[in-house]
Amino acid sequence: MKWGVAFALAAFALAGEARPAPQSVPSPPVRWSPDDPMDGGNDLKITFPVRIVSRGEQVRGLPIAARQIAPVYTWQGRTWTVDDYMRAYNVSGVLVLKDGKVILERYAMGRSPTDRWVSQSVAKSVTSLLAGAAIQDGKLRLDDQIVTFVPELKGSAYDGVTVRDLLMMSSGVEWQEGYVGADSDLARYYMAALKGDAVADFLKTLARAHPPGTTFHYNTAEAHLAGLVVSRAVGMPLADYLSQKIWQPYGMERDAAWHVDLQGRELAGCCLLMTLGDYARLGQFALDDGVVDGRRITPPGWIAESTSRQIDNGRAAPAGYGYLWWIGPEAYEASGIYGQSILVYPKDRLVIAVNSAWPAPDAKELFAALGAFQAAIHAAAK
Repeated sequence: MKWGVAFALAAFALAGEARPAPQSVPSPPVRWSPDDPMDGGNDLKITFPVRIVSRGEQVRGLPIAARQIAPVYTWQGRTWTVDDYMRAYNVSGVLVLKDGKVILERYAMGRSPTDRWVSQSVAKSVTSLLAGAAIQDGKLRLDDQIVTFVPELKGSAYDGVTVRDLLMMSSGVEWQEGYVGADSDLARYYMAALKGDAVADFLKTLARAHPPGTTFHYNTAEAHLAGLVVSRAVGMPLADYLSQKIWQPYGMERDAAWHVDLQGRELAGCCLLMTLGDYARLGQFALDDGVVDGRRITPPGWIAESTSRQIDNGRAAPAGYGYLWWIGPEAYEASGIYGQSILVYPKDRLVIAVNSAWPAPDAKELFAALGAFQAAIHAAAK
């Protein structure tokens, strides 16, 4: 097996417990085995250190709609059903909400509705929601300097970078994102976390490539940094804040678990374990404008702003990037490698949650196939 980011993450579990000691739960794989996608990946069985995101006493139900959908569509010259797509692309679950009601729900690969699945970069958008909650609580502002909360980075390329810049992936700091192999900055970042403070010891060594706020460059480590900023701003671990602001009041159905580094800090750019129903509830929370039972969790307009195009990300307009959300012509998306997605069509009041175990992290053909599947669901739901 190639040494890559997934293996580097595995090393967290093998090197010792995080401090303060988090709990551990069996984790769905970060890197998939082609023979058994529910295994730990090439016979590497891992239990990651995590911090629990506690649910509340009440669970928000997901009622079944009177009209169910079963889209049949054409892609690449052949006809596809939902089951065809799920088999071909190792999909463990699909859950679609229309007006808050389930219109499609399927599971495969031995998964049940109560099984949690690792989010990959879907967690970035959750971090965006928590940044909004911190702003609503008066603990954070978009124009705040990162070094206000992470003074370890003073004098580095992050000096002068704002919270807004960080959420737009536009710090201007030089970075190479890569999911396979040991040479990418991301792999080196995770390995640095085994030796000390990854933020202070690794990110401060990076050079500046562009002025802050001018150029989009996807950077998972900066989503981890954004989570650290939020955590320090609100004075509690990110998992606890997620529990307090969303998991308990919104009625998530099961405790989630968030991977942490060896210092006990949540990996805010990835690795949140939750049920498929709770993936869908997160999309519905965004559709509900960050309001729970009449109480604002995020500021007025935060969801609209964070899920609007804030910066050009190299894709054809009107697509772009918001505040840790991917933006499309009609929808916004929380997206993760290996086929994790929460896609929200606000005008249609539609949420499409998909979990997968793709054989590769981010191949264009895999994303194209998912896009065709999502488009078929969107068309059938109208």
